[in-house]
Amino acid sequence: MAVIKHKNQRVGIFIDTQNLYHSAKNIYGAKVNFGQVVKEGLAGRSLTRAMAYVIATESGEERGFFEALEKIGIETQTKNLQVFAGGAKKGWDVGLAVDAIKLSSKLDAVILITGDGDFVPLVEFLKNVGCQVEVASFGKSTSARLIEAADDFIDLDKNPRKYLITKVRNKSRN
Repeated sequence: MAVIKHKNQRVGIFIDTQNLYHSAKNIYGAKVNFGQVVKEGLAGRSLTRAMAYVIATESGEERGFFEALEKIGIETQTKNLQVFAGGAKKGWDVGLAVDAIKLSSKLDAVILITGDGDFVPLVEFLKNVGCQVEVASFGKSTSARLIEAADDFIDLDKNPRKYLITKVRNKSRN
């Protein structure tokens, strides 16, 4: 399928914040410039909504980050950190998927900013209801199945300095 991007497309952007944060930290030792990632994905089209799914800790140290997202026009959907026996932590995948499905009838294109292969069924569903689905993430940490399922993939690894806030340090992944 040819990917069509024109200025009148209604675009919804859904950001798996933890996924992108950890990818940038582990690969480059840097933080993500979420504003630049959103701008790249939007590609001059009409933004309907941009939503970031974030986790709040008891200390509240991330509050400044949440405010910075909101200042650049990204809504934050906040959930308190849940840690289970054995140390497992619960993320926001279901909330992101439900919101994307709820808004899909008002969108021409959905951009998922994540590398998590758990979103493949969401991509397939959105495509079946007529949305063009694009994924933006660091290719080195993105599920091959997710890339294959999407209509378009924006590989942030192709120009990492453009999408990172601090100095790029490329860790070898051999």
